[in-house]
Amino acid sequence: MPIQLDNEYGQINVTDSCIATIAGSAAMECYGLVGMASRNGFKDGLAVLLGRDNWNKGVEIRQVQQDVYIDLYIIVSYGTKISEVASNIRSKVTYVLNDVIGLAVNEVNIFVQDVRVST
Repeated sequence: MPIQLDNEYGQINVTDSCIATIAGSAAMECYGLVGMASRNGFKDGLAVLLGRDNWNKGVEIRQVQQDVYIDLYIIVSYGTKISEVASNIRSKVTYVLNDVIGLAVNEVNIFVQDVRVST
């Protein structure tokens, strides 16, 4: 369901896939993130690393009345502090969505699916 934003010029409808793409792109700019993981689970015990064209498949957008919740499924780099990576991603995604779309996000939930050695 598209999210509706109202401003002085009228109404703007932003689709979930658009928000997911922007959130995924913002997250990928953060240090310590190897990539986005599929939210559908694991394949052979390993999280599936999504390519650039599929970042939005690692992002889930939920809207409850006027509140917006974003779930990010990620793979972090080995040797980084997971809590710091998650905090940086949360801050970056919240800031970018507010700056680009004007969308106030209530929560950004981070689900670490795997840890990998980045090359």
